[in-house]
Parts: sequence; structure tokens; C-alpha cells
Amino acid sequence: MCYHGATETRWERKGKTVYSLVRSAVLYGVACKMITVEADASDGLPAFSMVGYLSSEVREAQDRVRTALKNSGYRLPPKKITVNLAPADIRKSGPGFDLPIAIAVMAAYGHIPGEALRDVFLAGELGLDGSIHGIHGVLGMVMEAKRAGCATCIVPLANLREGAVIQGITVYGAGHLSEIVAHFTVGEKLPVGSARAAMAEPPGESGNALDFADIRGQHMAKRAAEIAAAGMHNLLLSGPPGAGKTMIASRIPGILPPLTADEALEVSQIHSVAGVLPEEGILTRRPFRMPHHTISPVALAGGGAVPRPGEISLAHRGVLYLDELPEFQKDTLEVLRQPLEAGEIRISRSSGQYVFPARFMLVASRNPCRCGYYPDRRRCRCSEPEIRKYLHRISRPLLDRIDLYVEVQQVPYEDLVQGGEEMCTEQIRARVLRAREMQRNRYQGSRLRFNADLTAADLERYCPLGAAQERKMKQIYEQKHLTARTYHRLLKVARTIADLEGSGTIGQRHLDEAVLYRPAELLM
Repeated sequence: MCYHGATETRWERKGKTVYSLVRSAVLYGVACKMITVEADASDGLPAFSMVGYLSSEVREAQDRVRTALKNSGYRLPPKKITVNLAPADIRKSGPGFDLPIAIAVMAAYGHIPGEALRDVFLAGELGLDGSIHGIHGVLGMVMEAKRAGCATCIVPLANLREGAVIQGITVYGAGHLSEIVAHFTVGEKLPVGSARAAMAEPPGESGNALDFADIRGQHMAKRAAEIAAAGMHNLLLSGPPGAGKTMIASRIPGILPPLTADEALEVSQIHSVAGVLPEEGILTRRPFRMPHHTISPVALAGGGAVPRPGEISLAHRGVLYLDELPEFQKDTLEVLRQPLEAGEIRISRSSGQYVFPARFMLVASRNPCRCGYYPDRRRCRCSEPEIRKYLHRISRPLLDRIDLYVEVQQVPYEDLVQGGEEMCTEQIRARVLRAREMQRNRYQGSRLRFNADLTAADLERYCPLGAAQERKMKQIYEQKHLTARTYHRLLKVARTIADLEGSGTIGQRHLDEAVLYRPAELLM
């Protein structure tokens, strides 16, 4: 994905020729690359040409820029205008180049002093009347502008709250081209963004409306959700319709720890590139994405002619919930395998390789058969081959990447209407936070954050077993015909169960409970 913003301009007169140079930045995937916008206005046959490996929408900028300048009251005497966007080996796409091109041309004509634009970053799309429209990826642009040493940044007014999240750089919002000219020529200051206001929690989100206390019964499923949240493990819920699978999944974000400051910027930048960042600015809660089962592989993983992040990357540092897992296309499900292991998605195009972060918790649910009522033969009419065919739509390699599996049963009438007091979200969240604190202390100074991040090489150091536990694991491995990957995941789950108990070592009871979430039915 390529957008940009201007950062620095200088201009000089050489006879009747005026040349201006504007430093710029390109949003490449979720990262930024610096470019330059050069404008030259000289005597000759009037023309407006643009070069520099440009997409069609960038080439159209010349018409928008000329018309916007005219309708804003700035007359351009007939000259030969040449605009170059460098380096030429990086493809530039998107409407965000309009504003830097317009500013470079105006500097070349002398409407704006070049010195006034030094260390200034600009980005925005122009309307034909000179208005400045919002664009995607402003958060990443401002971050790159700060790293490049820019002192100020001017973005569309619609993106002001988003851009103001970055501290250490002054961010202005502009709604019209004439406002920027007045800002630099007569001192009429543009509205400035407030980082404190941008990072404030949006109204109505101070509390979690979905509470685990609303779910009657299902104690094992809720326990599995607690373990999954504590270690960022993948979870699969299986049961008949109406048993509460979606209710449990939708409440998991409420027991996850809040985003750290670095995580909030990382997640918000991805949402900014995708154009789904809320108007309030930076995200304060972990994302919860729930795509429909008809989603395509590209929409899930990301991609397109100009790659953009998909649902997997939008769930980064949060939860990706796939309801009715067997109903997804097989090609779509197989897309999950690589990011679940690597924590990122790499998309190759002729223009380069794009890398999108993808460290998320996968929560999925499925019915035990197509009609949903197996093994209740009073209502289920599916044959055994039909049941096996339905369940085998989820491949063994993908099942190997599931850490916890739970059968969710129908709630008995007594539990539904006369159930006792249920554990609430706040109580579960408190235990999860204590377990996360143990992990933070354990992995301090390493690349690891959660137990789910442990690799096979890390397990020997962080998950040592006693002689009795080793014998138990050997027995489990042979009886359940585990793969090496499944064996490692079982150890990581046992490590999380021990953390929830506050134990520094993995005991027999922790292994026994971890085994409960790897039943033979998972491999059916």
C-alpha cells in the first residue's frame, strides 16, 4: 500500500526557471519509505508532466492539482511543469500524493517560501474545490516523519486526531489548500492536534458490556477460555447450536489484558492502513475480528494489486473468531497455517515484498455435524460418513495448531433457570492478569511475550519437567499419537495452567488438565 507525505522543500531561481524539491514518505505495506517530490516550472510549451513509476490514480493528480489551485484562487502562468517522484523503483499509488505535489508546484511558482516548508511533513487528497480529504495510513506517516527528523506535520483535518497520537512532533489539520498557504504566508495557524485527546478512551467503552456471568453452566468451556486468554493460546469450541459457543468467544476480549502503549500504536497503525481506524484515534482495546465464513483467502490474509492487510492482520494482538469453522472454504482455512506459526504474513508482488504482522489468538467454533445435533440421534440424521466428511474439512495440520479443544454441551434446564452465582469477567480477568505478570517477568529481556510464543528450543529452558512428568508425557504422546507440534503445544498449555495457579514449575495436575483439552475427538 503506498501513500505519502511531504517533509522538506527548498526552491531556487535559475534565470526564468524555478525548481523545488520536497521530501516525502511512501506507506509500503504497514511500513514507510522516504521519497522526494521534485517540481520544475520553466519557460516553454505549457504542459504538466509527471514521472516516477506512478499508478493511474497518481497520474490523475495533475488534473486535480491544477483544478484545485485554480478554484482556490491561485493562477499558474503558462509554463512547462515537470514533477518527479523518486526513487523510481518504488511504485507510488493512492490519492495521498495530491497535497505534496500541489505544495511543490506552488513553491516552484513562488506562492510559498521554500524556507517556510523546511522540516514540514504533508499528506492529503485534494478535491477540485481545493478541499483536503482524509486518507489511509496517516498514523504510520507521522511516525516516519518523526523518525526522519521533521518538526511539524500537516494532515487532512479528518485525520488530525489519528495523527496527533504520535508525541514529539506538532501535527496540524487542514481542511482546504488556502488554509495551508495562509499558515505559511500570513501566519494564520492551523488547528493543532492534542495527543492527550487522541489517546483518550472513546465514550461508552469504559466498561465491558459482555460478562461471563451471563453464561450459565459451561464451566469447562469458560475455564478453557481463561487458559487461552492467559497464554494467548488457540481455542476450538465444538457443540450443538445454541449451546453458547459464540457467547463465550465474544467475551474473551474482556478478560485479555489492555494493550500496552507500544502495542496500541502497532495495532492502530495496521487499522489506519486498512482505513478502519475509528474516528476516536488510537485503539485502546484488543481487536476482535469475526469474519463471515464466505470470506475469500485474500480478504482473510490480505493482498490485492496493492497489498492491504486482511482480517488476520487486523486481529493482530487480539482475537480472530471463526464461527462455523468447517463452513469456510478449504483454501481459506489453509491460509491460517503459516501466520499461526510465523506470526506474520509475507505477500510477494512484482513491486516488492509486503510484510503484515499476524500475532493473534485464534478462537473457532464448529458444530459436531452438518445439522449440528450429533450424537443426539433423536434429532441428528447424518450418517457416519457424512459426519467424518464434515469434520475432515478442517485439515490435520490446522488442528495441530489448536492448543485447546472443548466440547460444549447443551445447558441443563436447572442450570439455566436456577443456576448459582457465576464467575464474572472481572474475576477471571484478575487471574489472567496475574498469570500474564508471571510471563512478563519470566520472559523479560527476550523476544517472548506469552507462553504461546515459546518455540521448541525455548521449552527446554522455560518448561522443564521432572522424571514423573517426563514419564507421563511419554505415555500421552504414545497413546494419543501426538505430533511433535501437538506435544509442544500441550506443554505450553500446561505452563499456562501452572501460571494461573501461581506455580513456578509444571506439576502432574497441570499436565492432567492440559490433556483434557486434547481429546481423541479432535483428531476425528
